[in-house]
Amino acid sequence: MLLIMEEYHLLFRVLITLVVAVVLSTSVRWLMKVFITRYAKKVAADATSFSFLKNSAGFIIYTAAFIYIVLHVPSLKSIGAALFAGAGILAAIIGFAAQKAFSNIVGGIFILMFRPFRVGDTIYIGALYKGIVEEITLRHIVIRNYEHRRIIIPNGIISEETIVNSSIGDEKIKKHIEFSIGYDSDIDQAIAIIREEAESHSLTLDKRTDEDKKRGVNKVAIRVISLGEYFILLRAYVWAANTDDAFAIQCDMNYSVKKRFDAVGVEIPFPYRNVIVKKEHGCIVETKS
Repeated sequence: MLLIMEEYHLLFRVLITLVVAVVLSTSVRWLMKVFITRYAKKVAADATSFSFLKNSAGFIIYTAAFIYIVLHVPSLKSIGAALFAGAGILAAIIGFAAQKAFSNIVGGIFILMFRPFRVGDTIYIGALYKGIVEEITLRHIVIRNYEHRRIIIPNGIISEETIVNSSIGDEKIKKHIEFSIGYDSDIDQAIAIIREEAESHSLTLDKRTDEDKKRGVNKVAIRVISLGEYFILLRAYVWAANTDDAFAIQCDMNYSVKKRFDAVGVEIPFPYRNVIVKKEHGCIVETKS
């Protein structure tokens, strides 16, 4: 009877430990989320550290609960002793099986230490992923792309990729907006149209100094980048407050410049071939150029 009571007591202790761990983890994460959303900006604190700690809190609490249960349940204590005796072999097995998991954890710690990006930054990861960082955890980061979808990327992958951060330091961007025109088109007229559309856009920033304005420097610079096989490439250097504004300017200019080019006869060329038909010795021969 006494043995049964002890078993019930141990079971009750395990259940209480698990309940406390769940309640404590949920409460801590909720409190940290409230603090991050309400007070991080007010105290000018970086939300990245708080987000990382919030997502690490559950892992720490559940690990502590597991260790407590192992130490206070006799049957599990003997198993723990046996595991400790074979710790070297166990560590090798776990290390081999959990290489990716450990790589992600180490990557998350490095992100927290070196801060290549923060929560709220707009980043490119490699050539595939672009979006706003929403969350950083021990295992992965979550970014929201421009289709309002969440992309979950393991930290181990991030450590091997090139990261372009559009928000760190200064969000302003000098956007390169390019247009091709034909060799028969009036290049001065094309440049004037592109400059007018760029400078008149409401989102275009004026980065000129007072001295530049006195010297008559244009608000938007236009350069002839190359003379291609069948086109002349023009590039406008347009300053914008951030990547979203820069994208909006580019889209609007693609529309407005095309309309004005059509109206004045400036050609936007495309590749084409000339087919020459010759008659040689009674046969028809086609040559292409």
